[in-house]
Amino acid sequence: MKYLITGGAGFIGSRLADELVERGNEVVIIDNLSTGKKENLNAKAIFYNADIQSPQISEIFKKEKPEIVFHYAAQIDVRKSVESPVESAKTNILGSLNILENCRKFGVKKIVFASTGGAIYGDADIIPTPETYKEEPVSPYGIEKLAVEKYLDFYKREYNLDYLILRLANVYGPRQNSKGEAGVIAIFCDKILAGEQPIINGDGKQTRDFVFVEDVVKANILGIEKNISGTFNVGTAKETDIDAIFQKLQKLLGSKSEKKYGPEKKGEQKRSCLSFEKIRKEFGWESKYNLDQGLELTANWFRKAKFQ
Repeated sequence: MKYLITGGAGFIGSRLADELVERGNEVVIIDNLSTGKKENLNAKAIFYNADIQSPQISEIFKKEKPEIVFHYAAQIDVRKSVESPVESAKTNILGSLNILENCRKFGVKKIVFASTGGAIYGDADIIPTPETYKEEPVSPYGIEKLAVEKYLDFYKREYNLDYLILRLANVYGPRQNSKGEAGVIAIFCDKILAGEQPIINGDGKQTRDFVFVEDVVKANILGIEKNISGTFNVGTAKETDIDAIFQKLQKLLGSKSEKKYGPEKKGEQKRSCLSFEKIRKEFGWESKYNLDQGLELTANWFRKAKFQ
């Protein structure tokens, strides 16, 4: 089987590429390396340094003729989407449409889309939040992801392009980029190891559902193996506040660095936690790594990366 992964040099996409290569598949990666890293690339994968908005995408699809596409390339910084909604939409909506058009033109069987489980539901009053909950994004980032979901629905009805949407909780783990648009766990690891004072935006009581990268990769693989279509949350149904994450990482990294509180950021929810009942029933998936196990593996990776 031949797979194409957009964002395949990123921390989720690169682990997915590793897994697919290990299983004997051909893998093509498209990444512009704006946040992905060359060292994350699997040596056996075919790599194209390209932006998903580029006309070059058509040439790549024409040449490689992938059967299944995993679409992970995105502008994932919620704050950046609030500050520059047009720029964010260029990547997340127009870039995604470029991928969808080429899937249609070159006979791709299925696309797996990495959506967002947090930003798409907004400030939900049902926690853990199921897929049936009304989508009420509070940031341009969430709006962009929802728009692409609607386009996928259109492409399936109109052009018979099959899709699987995975609404991911807050993914963390080794290889996560700790700069700019990174998740809070990667940022904390980086700051603590550098002896710097991490800034917590808001009161630290805001909660998130943290899911380990290996569990997310497994959800992608199962969805393809079982040829499942539709929309699924990928989360743990457990919410953890940001203060608790900081304390756990402090302990794991043997640090006494103090945290500092900053102003709340626009477009971010107070609580986010996803139900995984649907994916458990249909995929047989649930997270294998609990938070403490995942944090230990992540902290160890960041420590090793720093002192290499």
